[in-house]
Amino acid sequence: MTLQYGQVLPYLPDFLRGALTALWIAGVAFGLGLGLGLVGAALLRWGGWPVRALVIAYVRFFTYTPQLVQIFFLFFALPEAGIILSPVQAVLLGMTLNAGAYLTEIARAGFASVPPAELDAAETLGFSRAQMLWYVVAPHVVRALYPALSNHYIIMTLGTSMAAIFGVEELTGRALNANAVTFRSVEIFSLVALLYVGLTVVASLLLWLAGRLLFRVKARVF
Repeated sequence: MTLQYGQVLPYLPDFLRGALTALWIAGVAFGLGLGLGLVGAALLRWGGWPVRALVIAYVRFFTYTPQLVQIFFLFFALPEAGIILSPVQAVLLGMTLNAGAYLTEIARAGFASVPPAELDAAETLGFSRAQMLWYVVAPHVVRALYPALSNHYIIMTLGTSMAAIFGVEELTGRALNANAVTFRSVEIFSLVALLYVGLTVVASLLLWLAGRLLFRVKARVF
């Protein structure tokens, strides 16, 4: 077999656009999921038992079922109830809800590590729950759990490849389209694998930058 990378290099700009789409989906889903996780962990800590029961049920459902099945349900089952989502919307919503469940558990561990004296001081200063969550708890959670959050973000970035099943033209989806035209599978998917390595590096840099600017996280990128 002779490798013919010359036949697939013209598709490289298309692959790069797909990589940007994957990065965008992962970034939005992770950001929204982190917000859900912080709220969920706060409700588990300060909410009444009915609210805590609902949060626990949400976390159990989305962590005990495959993410792909969840997105299949959103995309194929919701139209039966009159709710029609586009492929991008279904993937984004599914990844957000899934990430929110896992990040609730991660954030709950972070909440437990917040020194009680800091929470008491915030209450003494008259902070609301929302202010306490943003100014006291969130920075501590991000700093303490940066490795876990970073790993989950990378997993989500690589997990965007499942969007190709639903016709979303992210990196894997565009690679499948190119493969259907050229039939150069080895060249295409070896190139795509390298692009995913680069995508992981970019995602790590973005998370490091966000942690540095928003929460003053002092962490290494690699």
